[in-house]
Amino acid sequence: MSMSENKVQNHITPLLKREGQGGNSSIKAVLFDMDGVLFDSMPGHAYAWAKIMTEYGLPMREEDAYENEGRTGIGTISIFTQKYWGRDATVEEADELYRRKTIVFNEYQAAHGGEAPEIPGAGAVLNAVRDAGLLRVLVTGSAQQSLLTRLEKHYPGHFTPELMVTGDDVRYGKPNPEPYLIALKKAGITADEALVVENAPLGVRAAVAAGITTIAVNTGPLDAKLLADEGAAIVLPSMSALAEQVSEIINNKGI
Repeated sequence: MSMSENKVQNHITPLLKREGQGGNSSIKAVLFDMDGVLFDSMPGHAYAWAKIMTEYGLPMREEDAYENEGRTGIGTISIFTQKYWGRDATVEEADELYRRKTIVFNEYQAAHGGEAPEIPGAGAVLNAVRDAGLLRVLVTGSAQQSLLTRLEKHYPGHFTPELMVTGDDVRYGKPNPEPYLIALKKAGITADEALVVENAPLGVRAAVAAGITTIAVNTGPLDAKLLADEGAAIVLPSMSALAEQVSEIINNKGI
């Protein structure tokens, strides 16, 4: 754990016993982001976004991709077209940019061994959630057609189409709470019956705005304080660190 992550964890500790969040668990589901939580895919996304956006006259750093992680593709594109072109992208422009970004992302993955690897510890967290009898719900801005096949290959039996919210299901996307509100409705639960696992500041913001207690895992290069500042109840340095605590968190709603 880095000094910044340790500082954030110490800052968060007093929240773990705050009023109304102790006692027996009423958790029925855990809602998972995908990129940066289940798959180590963000380096490829950041490279592809920065390369293609800059080529189209929309200067973007890889760090910007991490800061905007969680938005839908058109949402990310419009942030930069508003900044540099003074307007939203047209549907045709957004489709072309996203098509090119996807090509570069796939090229990056091919050059780095194929599919993005699993995030260490993610499988253990999912197994603990399953063994506790809780639903697993996916909430991602991705709209990849092969999403379910990929999830079933790496995390068999954990996700079903009925309990997935993707970029195709939303109008606004993160940081709007919409994706997490849709997830609650699909799972048939209320916000206080759920936990969220997120790695991106905007994803944390969306989950907190939906009223859901949120665990942040800082698997990227951003300062962990950004996750705390968005309202994460706990900030951990990795999914492996969460795996060590997830049973206690579930049983006590440990936050």
